[in-house]
Formats: sequence, structure tokens, C-alpha cells
Amino acid sequence: MAFIATCIEATARVLGTSYKTVFERMKRVKLIDDYILPNYEVLHSESRDNIAKGLIECLNKWEEKK
Repeated sequence: MAFIATCIEATARVLGTSYKTVFERMKRVKLIDDYILPNYEVLHSESRDNIAKGLIECLNKWEEKK
């Protein structure tokens, strides 16, 4: 859970928004359960900035599909 919180906070920082907003967006498209958790091994070896940039790209794409 600490890693998920780190992902959300890093993404919120890059977007300039609240962690709550990012969490709700990720929750809506199931990004946490369907992307972050299954890819933990790969993601946790990246820098916070790289994680945030990748998650923003993924989040935007997944939101477009919904």
C-alpha cells in the first residue's frame, strides 16, 4: 500500500493537483488494481518522476476509453 500511495502522490505532484483527485481518477478506471499492482516489480524500480509520467500517460489513455 505504501507504494500505491507513493504512485498517487508523485502523480498528483506532477499534475499539480491533489492526491485525492488522482486517487479518484485512478479508482474510476481501475488503474491501481489492473495496472499498478500487477506491474509492481517493474514500476518500483523506476524513479518517482518516471513512474508519475508513465502513470499520467496510462491514466489519460484509460480515461479516453471509458
